[in-house]
Amino acid sequence: MTASGPPYQRIAADLRRRITGGELAPGDRLPSTRQIARDWNVALATATKVLALLHAEGLVTAQPRVGTVVAGGPVAATGSGAGADSGGGNGADSGGRQPRTGTEHELTRQRVVRAGIEIADAEGLDGLSMRGVAARLGVSTMSPYRYVDGKEHLIVLMADEAYGEEGYPDSQPPDWRARLELVGRTLWRLHRRHPWLAQVTPLTRPLPLPHLAAHADRSLAALDGLGFDATEMLDRQVLLYAHIQGLAMHLESEARAAAASGLSDEQWLERQGPAMDAIVTSGRYPAFGRVLSTLAETGYDLDLDGLFELGLRYLLDGIAADSARRRGGVAG
Repeated sequence: MTASGPPYQRIAADLRRRITGGELAPGDRLPSTRQIARDWNVALATATKVLALLHAEGLVTAQPRVGTVVAGGPVAATGSGAGADSGGGNGADSGGRQPRTGTEHELTRQRVVRAGIEIADAEGLDGLSMRGVAARLGVSTMSPYRYVDGKEHLIVLMADEAYGEEGYPDSQPPDWRARLELVGRTLWRLHRRHPWLAQVTPLTRPLPLPHLAAHADRSLAALDGLGFDATEMLDRQVLLYAHIQGLAMHLESEARAAAASGLSDEQWLERQGPAMDAIVTSGRYPAFGRVLSTLAETGYDLDLDGLFELGLRYLLDGIAADSARRRGGVAG
């Protein structure tokens, strides 16, 4: 790392050298913003600018649920990384703004929102900042504020945009169960694609998101006619969403834990081995110990997709049985 230039340029130059020199190959994961902040002893905002600069140069790309990785296509080395910043000291004007790249006149709310989604997909909501969005877009720090009021407003717009990425065909499946399955799997795909969504819409404080309301409308339409009143219909719609959101929370928390600890799932479990063995062999928890002892031989893969399908089936089976009792027959 050279001794001159602002911290974000020096860190970017070090990572750039590792990429162009082949130390980091296409597809390799770069340090997260938290790792950069910790390893180089800089602020999160500085770490965000590092990845934004490399992204603007085409050296890296955001990969959902993985993070920022080295881009797969050929890239051109950019030297020391001073670029437009050379001759300007720290690359910012007297107001602390980053140099414009000619895209400010093309800036729209849609571009700001999509840039926020890209950052959140790669780094989580903790890695999202208005400064980082501006850096990714190559515009001055205050430019995004012309389109959004701040980070909280941006997150709401991001969530609505994400929920609107998938819609439904005009032709409905023939029965209520297939219609609810379609809604459930659509929402699960969206949360899989954007794990941070699970943090945005708490059940007790729902946000008025039109695109999320579209999914709720499909759920309630499927439940209509099964013998439930309005409260009971909404309860079951909330349970469906809570099942999806509850599992999706683990996608985001796992990514955050991996970034903070630097350990893979396997490495983390290996470290917990002795303490878990002590619990299993203590004799105080016989059923738990018996199951884990069996799984020590056969293995267990915590498959969130499989758990989603299992929970969805149990939920729909319960709705079918409840509807049948209310209508005095067999629910379809």
